[in-house]
Amino acid sequence: MTTTDPDPGLDAIMSERKQLLHLAYRLLGSLAEAEDAVQETYTRWYGLSREQRDAIVSPGAWLTTVAGRICLNVLGSARARRETYVGEWLPEPLPGHGVWGEGRPGGPGADPADRVTLDESVGLAFMVVLEAMTPAERVAFILHDVFCHPFAEIAEIVGRSPAACRQLASSARRRVRDARPSPAPAARGAGVVREFKQAWEAQDIEALIALLDPDATAVADGGGLAVTFPHPIEGAEPIAHTWADIAGRVPGDMVFVERMIDGQPGVVAVQRGVTVTVFAFEVTDDRITHIWVVRNPEKLRAWAQR
Repeated sequence: MTTTDPDPGLDAIMSERKQLLHLAYRLLGSLAEAEDAVQETYTRWYGLSREQRDAIVSPGAWLTTVAGRICLNVLGSARARRETYVGEWLPEPLPGHGVWGEGRPGGPGADPADRVTLDESVGLAFMVVLEAMTPAERVAFILHDVFCHPFAEIAEIVGRSPAACRQLASSARRRVRDARPSPAPAARGAGVVREFKQAWEAQDIEALIALLDPDATAVADGGGLAVTFPHPIEGAEPIAHTWADIAGRVPGDMVFVERMIDGQPGVVAVQRGVTVTVFAFEVTDDRITHIWVVRNPEKLRAWAQR
């Protein structure tokens, strides 16, 4: 009787899964798509013969390269799909910070003058900025500035020269700097969000306006599967009135809970134990500048057990 020898490198290969999932989520903005990309990466790995796998000097680098190429292809097709998406499209929010905020910013050899601070590299505000980038910019930027991969490796993924990849990352870095004013420290931001929640529940329009930046914006994503406002709301007063109206129509069995969202303070609406809405906030200079509302139930799968 013969048996198949177990793969001696299985533990090492599977230990890369968490890192690959972190990478794919940052590249795609969707947990479901990230999981699919990682699964496809492993399918390709085990599609190789034992001899081919043994010949790969760095399996982790191979997996990252393949996952990056898969994500690059998905990003290209995702743009076309989002043109037919019902309403505004927002990245998928994830609960908490511990699992998703680890990354490798500022790794060995990192040049502080050549990168932006990415402590919140899965924050919803950051993910929204990534959506404005081209697929190649996003891949080059995330792999270099967040995961500290050299441009020579990134060039193999995007099919461009290392110098071109450096330019892609630099362009993406400028987009981040231009779009993201310095956010408030987490503790201050949490205090502002808490005050906003209290004013919202009290339907205190004046207090809401005082907590909002005059040019604040609110964007909601229902995906055609949940009722929400169809277009972005601009300005403190319109947002305040909208949120006061929301408070006036809250069902009796719904509660609003302060929660960390992608490592940043936010609020979730829970109805009969199910998270039905996630509200994420960006706070600058003690004022709320952006509110993102996710109601699409397909984007709230990670909150099902929360």
